[in-house]
Amino acid sequence: MTDITEGQPAPAFDMATDGDGRVSSAALKGKLCVLYFYPKADTPGCTTEGQDFSALADDFAAAGAVVIGVSRDPVKKLDRFKAKYDLRVVLASDEPGEVTEAFGVWVEKSLYGRTYMGVERATFLIDGQGVVRRVWRKVRVKGHAAEVLDAVRSL
Repeated sequence: MTDITEGQPAPAFDMATDGDGRVSSAALKGKLCVLYFYPKADTPGCTTEGQDFSALADDFAAAGAVVIGVSRDPVKKLDRFKAKYDLRVVLASDEPGEVTEAFGVWVEKSLYGRTYMGVERATFLIDGQGVVRRVWRKVRVKGHAAEVLDAVRSL
């Protein structure tokens, strides 16, 4: 597992997004980027997290930050998820798993005694030079988006 820490360069990424778009670290040069990883679209915790970031979308934009939610879901599922809940953040698909692996969020999980591989809920704040400024691991959804916004404003 890769351990991304504050102060180091963020791994490069290039992913398909909802709405037939693309997002890449190269295209985001010069902008603050909040990259939040979530396990699966249209599940309760992931929906709440997307709604919380969406509710603060204007505040993130005013602070100069782009918010991108990343999962291993296919783009078509992300399109449905975004439309169903009127989400206002970019949703990126890492179906091949390269980005989740690079950021070290593809981890072994356990549920009811069964172990499996899945996406750890984690968030990375990346500055305009591509350096990781903050890392949140094992995120608890409640209050998280507001905490990230405070960190963005403090840069």
